[in-house]
Order: sequence, then C-alpha cells, then structure tokens
Amino acid sequence: MACPLEQALAVVVATFHKYSGNEGDKYKLNKAELKELLTKELPSFSKQTSEESLQKLMSSLDCNSDSEVDFQEYVTFLACMAMMCNDFFQDLPDKMPRRK
Repeated sequence: MACPLEQALAVVVATFHKYSGNEGDKYKLNKAELKELLTKELPSFSKQTSEESLQKLMSSLDCNSDSEVDFQEYVTFLACMAMMCNDFFQDLPDKMPRRK
C-alpha cells in the first residue's frame, strides 16, 4: 500500500491529466481547462475567481508564454499554494492539519 505522500503525488499527476488535453494539447492546460480544474479541485480557493484574476493567474503561471500551463508550471503553482497554506497554518498551530 502506498504511503500518504506517494498517494498525494499520484493525485497531483492524475488531477493534471484529468483536465489537460480536453481541448488541444493533451499535456497542457489552456485557460478553460485551468478554470475547470480550479473550480472543481480547489473550490475554496477559486470561489471568487473573476475572469480578470484568472487571466492574471494564467499569465503568472505561463512562464514560457505559450498561453497554456504545462505540468512544470502547474506543479510550481501547487508548490506556491502549499507554501501559502503552510504559512497560514504555522501561525495557527491549533488548526494545523495533522496526519493520524
């Protein structure tokens, strides 16, 4: 049986490929695919995402300026999200998620 971190890595990869390639390149997320991923997989972070903020996020993630988010750009985004969560929970030790 896989350890929790191994399972988490598998989910990160599977989630990307679940949404990538629904339109166009199967190894990249276009703006619509990124929006769907955020809406369905990170709803608490994307509840108030406007088209303008989505475009800003897309531009920030798209390091190679190809108007799509590849796996490396996606993982960089998730790493930033993880760091933000860590900073948030670090200041609230009683709310820190704990593994059982």
